Amino acid sequence: MSSTHRTLLHDDLLERIRERAAGYDRENAFFTEDLAELREAGYLRALVPEEFGGVGWGFDEAVRAQMRLAGAAPATALAVNMHLVWTGVAKILRDRGDDTLEFVLREAGAGEIFGFGISEAGNDLMLFGSRTKAEPQPSGGYRYTGRKIFTSLSPAWTRLGTMGVDTTSPDAPKIVYGFIDREDPDLRTLDDWDTMGMRASQSRTTVLDGAFAAPDRIVRRLDPGPNADPFIFGIFASFELLLASVYAGIGARALELAVAAAHRRTSMKHDGRTLAQDPDIRWRVADAALAQDALEPQLVAVARDLDDLVDHGRLWFAKLVGVKVRATETAKQVVDQAVRVAGGSSYFAGSELGRLYRDVLAGVFHPSDDESAHSTVATAWLGPVEG
Repeated sequence: MSSTHRTLLHDDLLERIRERAAGYDRENAFFTEDLAELREAGYLRALVPEEFGGVGWGFDEAVRAQMRLAGAAPATALAVNMHLVWTGVAKILRDRGDDTLEFVLREAGAGEIFGFGISEAGNDLMLFGSRTKAEPQPSGGYRYTGRKIFTSLSPAWTRLGTMGVDTTSPDAPKIVYGFIDREDPDLRTLDDWDTMGMRASQSRTTVLDGAFAAPDRIVRRLDPGPNADPFIFGIFASFELLLASVYAGIGARALELAVAAAHRRTSMKHDGRTLAQDPDIRWRVADAALAQDALEPQLVAVARDLDDLVDHGRLWFAKLVGVKVRATETAKQVVDQAVRVAGGSSYFAGSELGRLYRDVLAGVFHPSDDESAHSTVATAWLGPVEG
């Protein structure tokens, strides 16, 4: 059952996905057909071990695949990312001897789709705090009450990984992580996704009105604040690497489009020669390529270290936020250069580069943001701020 990213995400599949991307964006529609084809191909089982019906990839294969998928349809890749994040967390834990999330791997292998219900408006603590209430139940389960934003895959997920704060138990406060079923009558999905870019992801708001996570779906109870628990590391590593891969893929596609535009456009100033001969345009394309070429080797190297259980100690989080920030910022720079090379045609609504210009902006809103990343790296190298 094992396959590589190039055989599973073959060129014909990617071309069909690419052809649909503009329509989804224009209509603000969910990527229903893309998801069906990716599911059929086994892509949602990429990080699931073969023994559970999966493809059995490591992260090194997954980051390459997400780059290719994002080059065809960024919003499709971003939304699928959130499912892959949870299967990635489960894999990271299992590789380190922790089977807490084995049910995620088994259920993903059987076709369930996992949503990532973590983000909250105004919560810049992210994993280290929550505005959502987690109320303990006599059965040992929890009921969650709050609002989760940017819940990608909203029309399709069947399981939602979420968290909230327990303020009533004897050992409170605790951040409680659990998984909720789509059929729960105490959750609602709002139809509120109408954004500048990444429109097909349909990352709608999820309202939890006492939604129930059963005792066997409560996976962690942790103290608020920074935590060295492997579960937190798993979320951080899986999210940052896979997210960075999406934006690296956007940059790669933008560079391809810049090259094509330079060869297609001609200049009256230069006797009708193509802009590929113009020294200023050549500099812009070279500048974009110099930046873009650094991304994939970084991603693959960090992914392999994750697969190989390399111990980077206190530098692990710094490496992960670094790769995310470099990927998102570099992708923005590359798309900007590509738009300048392509000229005014990229300003029209039907332009693929124009869509990439809008899609790539979403990278600045994903954690870790620039400020948080610099704080993480400073702490890794200099230690915590005293006092």
